[in-house]
Amino acid sequence: MSRPTLYIKIACPWCEEVTSYLNRQRISYDTVVVTGNRQAMEEMVALSGQSKAPTLNWHGHVLADFGVEELVPFLRKHSTH
Repeated sequence: MSRPTLYIKIACPWCEEVTSYLNRQRISYDTVVVTGNRQAMEEMVALSGQSKAPTLNWHGHVLADFGVEELVPFLRKHSTH
């Protein structure tokens, strides 16, 4: 199974909070920086229908424009971790 993909923006405090949380939990993921990357931004918008970060593609389940408060229950619902 492929790893989840986290779309982030540079200097985004929510993105930093989420990456810190995932790292502390030892959850593997791939990071895509959308800042200054038109193709990555378009990919994120196509996936989530919006342009705010962070956006997480968790094996086909999408969580967009969120913080750790929203991430924790999302992971409980969709994770086998």
